[in-house]
Amino acid sequence: MALKLHCFGESGNSYKAALALQFAGLEWEAVYVDFFNGGSRTDAFKAINAMGEVPALVDTEHDYTITQSGAIQDYISHLSRKLAGNSPEERREVLRWVLFDNHKLSSVAGMTRFLMNFMPEDKRPQEVIQFNLGRLQGAYATLNTQLEGRDWLVGDTLTNADISCCGYLFYPEPFGFVRADWPNIDAWLTRISETEGWKHPYDLMPGSPADRA
Repeated sequence: MALKLHCFGESGNSYKAALALQFAGLEWEAVYVDFFNGGSRTDAFKAINAMGEVPALVDTEHDYTITQSGAIQDYISHLSRKLAGNSPEERREVLRWVLFDNHKLSSVAGMTRFLMNFMPEDKRPQEVIQFNLGRLQGAYATLNTQLEGRDWLVGDTLTNADISCCGYLFYPEPFGFVRADWPNIDAWLTRISETEGWKHPYDLMPGSPADRA
């Protein structure tokens, strides 16, 4: 298979790339990276991504490798002509929300979820966690407001803006997000999960907390 996504199930950033591949209708293969045992820090993986991070998408047909979830999503749109909006203005609006997510939502949600669930309990920095939880409430409020009276974040169809911003919000571990508190987000997540191709992150990619229990 030409498209190989190096990923693992617990990674919300990997989930964004995997969902984009799904919704674009492209054939792809998940390549498991054993993050919790140092899989992203090996010399072999760093030959794929010198940043030592997932996701990484390898396109063997075009001899091309790209990393960082937002860039991967854009490349998927390039291959499929989907998910990027229906006009130059919408494309920039999609980019605006991807950047919002990367800076204000996923970056904080990912760190907070890791600290609250995957760090040893006696090493969890409670002051950092509480600070992050406050920041996340602001990000959730911004997202909920944008979705007032709208089905999707940009335009009249699902785009990479939706895929990026929902990346962590389907995960079951606690990180300060309660769907019932945000009715517009709740309805939007339901629409995404009812879209053809959607799967829960632990069903879409290899690796879950249950594997390490």
